[in-house]
Amino acid sequence: MAKRWRLMGHDTGHIEALQASASIPPLVAQLLLRRGVADPESARRFLESRLAQLRDPELLPGIPRAVEVILDHVARGSSIVIYGDYDADGMTASAILHGGLRRLGANVTTFVPNRLEEGYGLHAESFDQLRQRGAELVISVDCGIGSIEPIAHARSLGIDVVVTDHHTLAATLPDANAIVHPRLPGSDYPFDGLCGAGVAFKLIWALGKGHAGADRVAPGMREFLLQAVGLAALGTVADVVPLIDENRIIVRHGLAMLPQTAPLGLAAMLRRTQMDQKSQLSSEDLAFGIAPRLNAAGRLGQAALGVELLTTEDAERAETLAQYLDELNKSRGTLERRIYQAARKQAEEEFDPQDDPALVLAAEDWHVGVIGIVAGRLVERYHRPVIMIAIDGSGSRPAVGSCRSPAGFHIYRALAECAEHLVGFGGHAAAAGLRIEPNRIGAFRDAFCEAAGQSIADEDRVAEIEIDAEAALHQLTLPIVQQIEQLAPFGMGNPRPILCATAVRLAEPPRRMGNGNRHLSLRVEHHGTRLRAVAFGQADWADQLNDLSRPIDVAFRPVINEFRGRRSVELHLVDWRPTTEEGEDARQPT
Repeated sequence: MAKRWRLMGHDTGHIEALQASASIPPLVAQLLLRRGVADPESARRFLESRLAQLRDPELLPGIPRAVEVILDHVARGSSIVIYGDYDADGMTASAILHGGLRRLGANVTTFVPNRLEEGYGLHAESFDQLRQRGAELVISVDCGIGSIEPIAHARSLGIDVVVTDHHTLAATLPDANAIVHPRLPGSDYPFDGLCGAGVAFKLIWALGKGHAGADRVAPGMREFLLQAVGLAALGTVADVVPLIDENRIIVRHGLAMLPQTAPLGLAAMLRRTQMDQKSQLSSEDLAFGIAPRLNAAGRLGQAALGVELLTTEDAERAETLAQYLDELNKSRGTLERRIYQAARKQAEEEFDPQDDPALVLAAEDWHVGVIGIVAGRLVERYHRPVIMIAIDGSGSRPAVGSCRSPAGFHIYRALAECAEHLVGFGGHAAAAGLRIEPNRIGAFRDAFCEAAGQSIADEDRVAEIEIDAEAALHQLTLPIVQQIEQLAPFGMGNPRPILCATAVRLAEPPRRMGNGNRHLSLRVEHHGTRLRAVAFGQADWADQLNDLSRPIDVAFRPVINEFRGRRSVELHLVDWRPTTEEGEDARQPT
């Protein structure tokens, strides 16, 4: 679908003032101003992002009480179980608490529900099993804030419960022994963007201090915390939370530390993906290289193996798990492509993606572990809220749905408006999950589309690309792009800058590439400068570009490609359009 381009304005005077006062290049100054960083001190803090800038862990709401409860159980030798979630954030959070508590001498194990059989969150049946195994304290990670009845059941069994979570708060909180959450009612913690792994990192840091009885942790715990920063970075990137404030600090330092501090299994995965050969890891390496392999395990019902990969101390087992999860991810990719094609067909043949305010799609043969990824891809394609529902063919249990949303639409609130049609739901602004009886899907679709239609203005149904600056390709030298890299790590809340160039010509025919020929590779020329460009997931552009006989305008992210020790500038295409015959450029929105 066509996108609207918007070239962001800039004030030359402000750029020059920040450049001079902060002693930074003009391009970096311009991009910092675009991110709301307008004075030298803010620029220094943003660019340095020192570990010392992390807030004291005891300030995180609920941590003092949680430390008290947990250390009491550690001292008594209680059986402690970390109850995790089945995505990469939950896995890394579990690994952080498991590794840290072991170093404090705790009797601790991990438990991860099966996504396909049990679904998200805490479950009363699981607490029954854990009690039979002797569990005395259960610590949830990345889940639990909405599990009121299961936690009440656990307490009735004599199990103490500490909840650590970051998801949307309901009107009523569970009756846990302690709750750690950035947005607890009555608290004023200044940053609410931590993911589950970030919360777990803060908790184990506070536990280390409490166990030491001092402001500094013991040397062994300090060594582990440096490893935990890398795990928290992986969870933060994988959960797509804003890479600002404390998240930026965690990811920046975690990326630097991972090559030296990664646990055995993660180090094996870095080798398997050849990321161990890179001079410097990026947030994109984690987002597109490591996180999908962990998430594949959870999506296909093998989340416990993902946690084991991150916690094993057996080198041979680490290699085996890394290989298995890599193969599992390939299977997930094949499954995803099949479901994506079926979902696109349903969307375009049974509904109207151009006019419908939302898409609610359902089928019996869709794998519940993959529909979330497909929903996200459909959001990118149609710029609509998308709900993918996998119906259980046996009819013995409710259908399961994954929900994804474009920026500006709060999908959790929209689900709350339609709650009468659902068995249950949970999540946050951009992503959520639901359960629904199959015979209610039609009524729910009508209600959800009505809620979306009332919340999304017509102009917001067209995806908009905010372009930071216009640049000729000859300006994109390696030193210039290295200056841009000073703003990394990039991700939600701090996106990699998007530039544009006009009247660019194809230097050679584009070609499809990658697994399943999903991606596009091309070489572009602009005033004598040639650069390679890649468009991920946009193989369909090949035929359109080959049919063109005139120049194009391109919107892209400049990146540094590293191959066999050689570093070069490469463009990651975001969008393109034919250059108008009148010579209009990207300053004119389409």
